Amino acid sequence: MSLYCGTACRRKIFWCYRLLSTYVTKTRICQARILEWVAVSFSRGSSRSRDQTRIAYIAELERLLSKFGQDSQILEDSVLIGCSEEQEAWFALDLGLNSSSSINASLQKAEIETALQGSFIKLTKALFELNVKDASLLSTAQALLRWHDAHQFCSRSGQPTKKNVSGSKRVCPSNNIIYYPQVAPVVITLVSDGTRCLLVRQSSFPKGMYSALAGFCDIGESLEETVRREIAEEVGLEVDRLHYSASQHWPFPNSTLMIACHATVKPGQTELQVNLRELEAAAWFSRDEVATVLRRNNPSNQQQSGAVPFWLPPKLAIAHQLIKEWVEKPTCSPLPA
Repeated sequence: MSLYCGTACRRKIFWCYRLLSTYVTKTRICQARILEWVAVSFSRGSSRSRDQTRIAYIAELERLLSKFGQDSQILEDSVLIGCSEEQEAWFALDLGLNSSSSINASLQKAEIETALQGSFIKLTKALFELNVKDASLLSTAQALLRWHDAHQFCSRSGQPTKKNVSGSKRVCPSNNIIYYPQVAPVVITLVSDGTRCLLVRQSSFPKGMYSALAGFCDIGESLEETVRREIAEEVGLEVDRLHYSASQHWPFPNSTLMIACHATVKPGQTELQVNLRELEAAAWFSRDEVATVLRRNNPSNQQQSGAVPFWLPPKLAIAHQLIKEWVEKPTCSPLPA
């Protein structure tokens, strides 16, 4: 339940370019006084729903920091995470309330909740309850702030590194080595034999949830090679054809780029050899079975009550979109693997 904040900047006399990467230079920002901040998502009222959950806006953050004993110098640790349609730059800041288990930290959380008339919720849950835009901002904030926290020192000199203004990189002053945030490529693949799709469970999944196969790309591998290897290692199947679907940034456990693919296997070669060191379970499901679960408003709650045999990842997750695409578009144009 770390607290994340963002700031909006307005045009003063001139604009300067924001450099989130070497290739992104078109979004403009300026240097101006801080106007408002964004806190970790929370909801109003006694019951929480997707419509109620939002990112909280807090005016005059410096005053709030002072009230809770935080030095405003902490604002220098903020990182740029996006820009609004009104050309307002958005920054994120981790106040570190989750880093301490002290009574003081708990009191600060309680006081902030009272001031905002809401309650903090876990970041993983917030990502699935917010709208797509806010969830994307929060995801970017989580990944970028964690990267900065893990790269405080130069791996060559051992000296402290320094963050640039936007937070798009860190530099070692002693040797000028520049460190840029990195993402790890992960392939997530929905396997089908033409009429059924393969869904799997890991022990870390919530109870009753099934999803598509996923695995990290090894150094030297192409995406196609990773798909074939992961499917062979985890369920003992040989891919006949595959095609790319979409991609999504995902901040857990570290920053990853989820690359979604569809893969088909030959109908006569569908016997599973489940690697129980990697998976808890794997099974084939018909299109009708999956479509029925997709139509449920809240399948996770209904699964717990026994109304449905399993449930699927929430709509924001690319695994959900991959499964939905398979149900709605049974005829795709796959490429040879």
